[in-house]
Amino acid sequence: MVALKRSVLIKKGAEASLYLEEWHGRRVVVKKRLPKDYRPSQLDLQIRTYRTVHEPQLMHEAKKAGVPTPLVYLVDTENATIVMEYVDGRQVKQLLSEVTEEERRQLCFKIGCLIGLLHKQGIVHGDLTTSNMILDRTGKVFFVDFGLGEKTVELEARAVDLHLMKRALQSAHFEFAEECMRSVIEGYTSAVGVGASNKLTEKVVEIERRGRYVAERKEMRE
Repeated sequence: MVALKRSVLIKKGAEASLYLEEWHGRRVVVKKRLPKDYRPSQLDLQIRTYRTVHEPQLMHEAKKAGVPTPLVYLVDTENATIVMEYVDGRQVKQLLSEVTEEERRQLCFKIGCLIGLLHKQGIVHGDLTTSNMILDRTGKVFFVDFGLGEKTVELEARAVDLHLMKRALQSAHFEFAEECMRSVIEGYTSAVGVGASNKLTEKVVEIERRGRYVAERKEMRE
């Protein structure tokens, strides 16, 4: 692997760590999947290698669908490492509480459109949170971290994606989560059509009901 300079840890996650580094005179993000001691070594290698190869493929598919994603410069399967473009912008998570109500509505509408484009392409992101969306200086919203994503057209998987988005909004932006999700759905509908959107939102409600039922049963047992 080509040597990288000025490594700064910017995010340490359960699945991988992200570093801001210098590579051939440009700032890049380096995603490293480190070995997990709790997994058998051979299985761990297979998982890390698969995700290292699969993630850039999903990012490429997303880009073809019209969803901005960072450029991938290098995939190093031996070290389970991806070198990708550094997107100069801010996480949507940081922005939602700072912008006006109308700007927030427009931003969430745009996010909904992008989610719809992903799903039309048969891509499920797997971790749709406002931390994994970056608004750059030109107004583009980049989706990042496809490490848990997959290619599927299953309604359940797409509904789980949208359910995760809703839960993320409720958790990080509870004061305007409802209005944000409404705009996300409006944007999603504009991308996939009313019929497909209605089927998906009905499935989301079903998933929420299942979750409440499980929680209630657990409380009864306790």
